Amino acid sequence: MVGAAPFGIIFGTLVTAGPLSLWHGQLMSLAVFAGSSQFIALGLIAAHASFAVIWATTLIVNFRHVLYSATLAPYVARLPVRWRLALGGLLTDEVFAVSYAHYRHAPPGEIGPHYFLGSGLAMYVNWQIWTLAGLLFGAAFPRLQSLGLDFAMVATFIAIVVPQLVSLRYIASAATAGVVALACAGLPYKLGLLAAVAAGVAVGVVLSRPWAADGGAGRSRSGRQPGATKHPGQADERAARAEGAERATSAHADRSAELAP
Repeated sequence: MVGAAPFGIIFGTLVTAGPLSLWHGQLMSLAVFAGSSQFIALGLIAAHASFAVIWATTLIVNFRHVLYSATLAPYVARLPVRWRLALGGLLTDEVFAVSYAHYRHAPPGEIGPHYFLGSGLAMYVNWQIWTLAGLLFGAAFPRLQSLGLDFAMVATFIAIVVPQLVSLRYIASAATAGVVALACAGLPYKLGLLAAVAAGVAVGVVLSRPWAADGGAGRSRSGRQPGATKHPGQADERAARAEGAERATSAHADRSAELAP
């Protein structure tokens, strides 16, 4: 939320200097609620781009939300449609980061949607407040854009990504996406972002294959030996049964030896 604050102020300031009215800028934050897309759309509107170009460009930029949704889908799949629509509308990069960090520690279905909802509502209200601040007071600071405050959003993304780089495939995916994004930065309509996403996902999928993740055959996709149970309680129960069977077999053998002539 702190990282989004200067980003929202700068957006509001840009609206005051562009062709849109102030209420247009606030309405965009209320209805679109996507910082990167709002900045890009505002620039394209100022350049008199067609609606098709604006729509296609913002669609490409927001395509990463498909990946966010696919990751969170198992944790919200049992919810009614109205819940999933509300959560989908509130999904942002920051909300995904904190929600997934919360969900990933428990099996799907065990944690309710309220943490996700609270994170999304907090970020939504935060974005509206700072957009309004930029609209009302941004004109008083004409050099606000040159102060480098937009780096706060870059720092926010760094804080989102770095704690999740806990294995080789995550590090390789992030490094690949970064390299491709830099190499394709000159492509129009932010196509370099889409290329970076595709490259990062491809590397992650390849390194997540069983032979890459486990170092050879004999393990399942989740890294467990074949037949290994997912729940520790089931493993203990199986071990107890095996031990009991072994004791019974041993006692039967001893009894047979005693009765033998």
